Amino acid sequence: MYILALLSLLLITPANHTGNEKVWGKNGHRIVGEIAADYLTPEARKAVDRIIGPTSMAIASTWMDRIKSDPAYDYTHSWHWVTIPDGMTYKETKKNPDGDLVNALRTIIKKLKSGNLSADEEAKKLKMLIHLVGDIHQPLHVGNGKDRGGNDTKVEWFYEESNLHRVWDSEMIDDRQLSFTEFTAAINHPTETQITKWQESSVVDWAHESMKYRDQVYDLPDNHEIGYKYQYKNRHLLNKQLLKGGVRLAGLLNEIYSK
Repeated sequence: MYILALLSLLLITPANHTGNEKVWGKNGHRIVGEIAADYLTPEARKAVDRIIGPTSMAIASTWMDRIKSDPAYDYTHSWHWVTIPDGMTYKETKKNPDGDLVNALRTIIKKLKSGNLSADEEAKKLKMLIHLVGDIHQPLHVGNGKDRGGNDTKVEWFYEESNLHRVWDSEMIDDRQLSFTEFTAAINHPTETQITKWQESSVVDWAHESMKYRDQVYDLPDNHEIGYKYQYKNRHLLNKQLLKGGVRLAGLLNEIYSK
């Protein structure tokens, strides 16, 4: 009955709109981290606990946003997104010399697999991985190159000024007024077939998948006033992308640390 109650809450959108994040909001990232923790092998769980200590994956997931104001991490600013114009594949795109989301994930995975990192550097790379796997599952982090991943597409979300990126990063999640643990409990029910299929795909596959959903994300009324109807139409996609992100993150960590 508790799960049914939570599922019913996911269909309700209260008028509380405070999100200002430029990436998956805190709850979005924490949901991905919380889900991933449920699908780790014992070996991977032991490794994660060793690397980030008492900090849960859910809490560690937002570290990469907290360091944005630190000049020492300026080199990571472009890692939160990738641009793939309509009709192109990642391979065909002109690459950002400062790096992008796909390249960053590939590099971090390779370094974690190497086993040659200091304890401090391994902890940083793991927290980056947790965050960026979440990012790549938000469709507007795979931008079309026209509007900064929806940041320049202005909308009215329940009669308040916003932009499309913010709606997807935080407002459609936070307006449900569930904690990240409650949200996770409501959506964390993948089948064994789904888990296997989702974990077999690659980082580039994930980017192309998010790109595929852009038409649905940008399907807006002419006046760009969105609310219940838009929320209802997209709630399944939002929930599924969060779930996929968590399951795939676990798959990566199992691959890296289950030796």
